[in-house]
Amino acid sequence: MKDRRLIEDFLPVNSVGEAASSEPRTKGHISTLHVWRARRPLVACRAAVYGALVPASLFVPENGPDNKKQSLGRANAAKFIDRLCKYPGNSVVIKEAQRHILEAHAERLTRETEENVTVEDISEGRAPRPKVLDMFAGGGAIPVEAARLGCETHALDLNPVAYLIELCTVTFPQEFGAELADDIETWGKTILKRTQEAVSDVLARIPIVRSQPRKVQGTLADEKEPPSDEYSVVAYYWTRTIPCPNPQCKGTVPLYRQTWLRNKSSGYVALKAIPDMTRRIMRFQVVEAQTESALGFDPSSGSAGSSTACPFCQTALDSPYVRRYGDEKGFGQQFMCVITLNPDSVGKLYLVDGSLAAIEAEHQAISEQRAAEIERELGPSSLDEEIPPTGNAGLATGNSYLYGVRTFRQAFTPRQRYILLTMAREVRRAHQEMLEQGMDRERARAVVSYLGVWISRLTDRCNSLCRWNSAREVIQGLTDMKRFAMMWDFPEVNLFGGASGDAWGSLKYITAVVRQEGQQRNQVRVVRGSAAELPYDNDTFDAVITDPPYYDNESYSELSDVCYIWLRPTIGFLYPEHFAGQLSPKKKECVAAAYRQGGKQQARDYYENTLFQSLREAHRVTKPGGILIVVYAHKTTLGWATLVDAMRRAGYEVAEAWPLTTETKARVAHQGDAALASSIFLVARRREAPEVGSYEEQVRSDLEKIVRERVDSLWKMGIAGADLVIAAVGAGLRAFTRFSRVEYANGDEVPAEKFLAEVEGVVLETLLEKIFGVTGCGVAAVDGPSRFYVLWRYAYKAAEMDAGEAIVFTYGQTVELDGQNGLSSGSRALVEKKKGKYRLRDFSERGDHDKLGVPKDDGKAAPLIDILHRVLWLVENEPRNLNVFLDEARPDRERLRLIAQTLAGTALVGKKDDGPEHAVTTTPAEAAALKKLVANWRSLIETYSAKMEEKLF
Repeated sequence: MKDRRLIEDFLPVNSVGEAASSEPRTKGHISTLHVWRARRPLVACRAAVYGALVPASLFVPENGPDNKKQSLGRANAAKFIDRLCKYPGNSVVIKEAQRHILEAHAERLTRETEENVTVEDISEGRAPRPKVLDMFAGGGAIPVEAARLGCETHALDLNPVAYLIELCTVTFPQEFGAELADDIETWGKTILKRTQEAVSDVLARIPIVRSQPRKVQGTLADEKEPPSDEYSVVAYYWTRTIPCPNPQCKGTVPLYRQTWLRNKSSGYVALKAIPDMTRRIMRFQVVEAQTESALGFDPSSGSAGSSTACPFCQTALDSPYVRRYGDEKGFGQQFMCVITLNPDSVGKLYLVDGSLAAIEAEHQAISEQRAAEIERELGPSSLDEEIPPTGNAGLATGNSYLYGVRTFRQAFTPRQRYILLTMAREVRRAHQEMLEQGMDRERARAVVSYLGVWISRLTDRCNSLCRWNSAREVIQGLTDMKRFAMMWDFPEVNLFGGASGDAWGSLKYITAVVRQEGQQRNQVRVVRGSAAELPYDNDTFDAVITDPPYYDNESYSELSDVCYIWLRPTIGFLYPEHFAGQLSPKKKECVAAAYRQGGKQQARDYYENTLFQSLREAHRVTKPGGILIVVYAHKTTLGWATLVDAMRRAGYEVAEAWPLTTETKARVAHQGDAALASSIFLVARRREAPEVGSYEEQVRSDLEKIVRERVDSLWKMGIAGADLVIAAVGAGLRAFTRFSRVEYANGDEVPAEKFLAEVEGVVLETLLEKIFGVTGCGVAAVDGPSRFYVLWRYAYKAAEMDAGEAIVFTYGQTVELDGQNGLSSGSRALVEKKKGKYRLRDFSERGDHDKLGVPKDDGKAAPLIDILHRVLWLVENEPRNLNVFLDEARPDRERLRLIAQTLAGTALVGKKDDGPEHAVTTTPAEAAALKKLVANWRSLIETYSAKMEEKLF
């Protein structure tokens, strides 16, 4: 391939992945400007942009042995990219990377124009910079890195909230510089002061009174001496309530899920609920202990799934009653305690006072009245728009709708609405004052945009669907939970409290990003629009690098609406064309949403067609031979085969698939989680003319060659498990996607599903050779179920798999999961199927069956994995019966030993000449039993087998 790019030949995935997975999301990082789901790590985006725009030959030495030039070039590339992909980044190295990109671009422009173009021509504006487009820009990670590397960058997204985030990330800081942060802080302080003064009479004021000795926890009534100061209130803690249905009781029943306030080894604090049988209402008392058991009660014994019992008469309140009451009449709220900063030490203090309950109820009533007045003053409101119903959405929007929290208004307490609306009013007032004081109109628009983002940012924790995280003693926001879930107990944050999540601290995070990104002045051109209808001319971009949505994996518009409803009254007047609707636009959004698209299948069809149209548009606006990089971070090969086929039909040829670790180390290490540790960066080139390929003569032979080379190189790089399987499958699809159509000899088209099965089969066959350390004929001698078991343990370890992924995993293997002879059938099943998921069963779950591993009635030998599981169980439980079983099973002991060693990990250890060590990981119990068997193989298996051979001869 002419002009082969570095990312098409090599990427040091381990070092980049290490940097990406440990990238700190601290002040100054763009993720702290405003929440946006599924942002990729900046260093991973930096590596993708750089690799897409520099030639593969850049680091290859001119001198030296020809057979070592390529490996030396990759080693040199690895060293440079390792230096480049550090957060936040070394300015000297970034400038060097910019020079590499401009030099490569100058050479391409020289070839294209047939005129000599130099780096100086590009730098001084006489020739264009390389143009990069992200057409699903979201939180701006890809555009910010493309701009940092000196490209003319374009960002597009349909969502108005994303559009505003992008302006504040990749346009305003670069246009106005880091000093813009000073203006934002100055006006932010003014707004905060005015708001606090306006709402001060609805905020609890709790005096600190000193007593000797001072109690760490207690009630306000315990304090005897005159006040000398006031507590800094962090949050007010509430429970939702419902009347008891028993007419003789009519008690107020709290629905709290739990009452933990602090739950960590340094100390335990919780609220103890005490029924007031006279008033038929619950009282609360703060209890502190050094151990959990010393509390004397279970703080987790609250309502279970919205069902509970009346604490006064024991009448059962089942979930249908609770749901119906909440939907028809709405729940009440009862104040439980106030959370404050501890004035005498680091940490939180929890206080209860009966008088505060009445005061807080009055504060909420006053807030309701004032909020309504401001709402009328600000104009059209979106607060009464509905939250999508969970039952129809097909998206992770939560269950709050089912319990009466149907509108966004109901998701906020009256005081929260009053404070946020007051801030919105003050932002609009501040904008007018900026202009009156002579500030440039565009600068004022930028400052006010950040102030709007500030209010929007606050709503992540300033709502009634948050949760108190007692392990960290912080409020867990909506975005942490990814949905609008009903919270039966919740903290109401005090935005002026001086703790995590308060208004001033939030503003400082925003200005830190402005100061960080304002250091470089290459601003991005941000446009709001649909990727399926790109507003750019043909053949415009050198590269399209993007991270598209995946079916219903992220409900971007629904989750962003909680921000949109506050941005609209705050800064909508500055962006009337973008905030004209009641909620964010959804009709053209590239997601599968059954409730909007008429059903699940219609939603899938809509998503796939919209994605295809978007890729067709990318093909149109990319220059001839231009490069496309699509980030894929979902765990199913079945799903991304759809993506790859859409890329093929849109006119792209897949070149490579690189797995880059983008999840945190904690998530990667999470036992039992089958999600990919990596995002797959699919690299493709624009195909210029349609071409029909012969499956038998062209595609199948290329497939074998590509897959074997790819598995070998990935294995040596240390890529392992599911990442290796999916990356190798992605590379194998190159043989298929280089043609616009692939036909059998009879002229029929090869469907994508068929070729995926072929690719998967070749990948797994090649991988088995690596795992077993034997050639193809040796692998072929191992039966299908045993190969399947070993491959699963290598790729997914002890994790369970979704049905779709598990079925794809059987492609190319001589096994079936379901059916009469399926692996999940019968009492001795190798695979357990439960609620749409599959899981391997180990020896301890199936080895006690006395027919396991015994030849079938027709004399056919049992699968080796069945024999091995029976052997392991007998060794552990009935060792005296082992010889009897071996006599009956008559296994191929060499193949049996190969599988045992592989599962035990010993077959792969010590292969230093073949790259990094790889491991097959089974359950802890099976691993221990295998280690014991392998260590005693000679005495347990070989000696007996030798005796049997002597008897035969």
